[in-house]
Amino acid sequence: MKFTKGLVSLALISAFAGCSTSSLVTTQKSLPNVYEDVNSTTQEKKDVKITIFRLNNYTDTPRAGMRAANILEGILLTKGYDVKSRLKDKIPSIKKARKIAKDDGSKYFMYGGVSEWRYKTGIDGEPAVSLQVSLYKTKNAKLVWSATGSDSDWGNASIGTTAQDLLDEMLAN
Repeated sequence: MKFTKGLVSLALISAFAGCSTSSLVTTQKSLPNVYEDVNSTTQEKKDVKITIFRLNNYTDTPRAGMRAANILEGILLTKGYDVKSRLKDKIPSIKKARKIAKDDGSKYFMYGGVSEWRYKTGIDGEPAVSLQVSLYKTKNAKLVWSATGSDSDWGNASIGTTAQDLLDEMLAN
């Protein structure tokens, strides 16, 4: 009887574990720190201004790049970054994005793409999201940080919450 209960428990765990997956790859460097330790009790906020552009949309879902960039913008704001939003603008080339960021007075600019933004087909219709985001120095368009991630979640989750969790994890590394 104990053996049967163990097999049933293992089968249930395997079934539930297969419903939510995620994958993440980042550069060795992390995002620039907004807060700098002055001493053991005080932190000083540095001026880290980022111009953020709508992400390139490589999906069949309309405005997926704008939706993902909007979530990304919110996460950056909560982390203390000074964000200049260019989400409504047409997506420029990296060369043009650098010039716009320079005109904005930003030290960095963020650029990237969305390769999946959908609900999977089937009974549960799980959300699936795949994103790539890169941070460049405005001064010379040098890549500072980059992350690529994919995530899917349970059928009762939304694409927005799945994307937010993924982006939060991407920015934490």
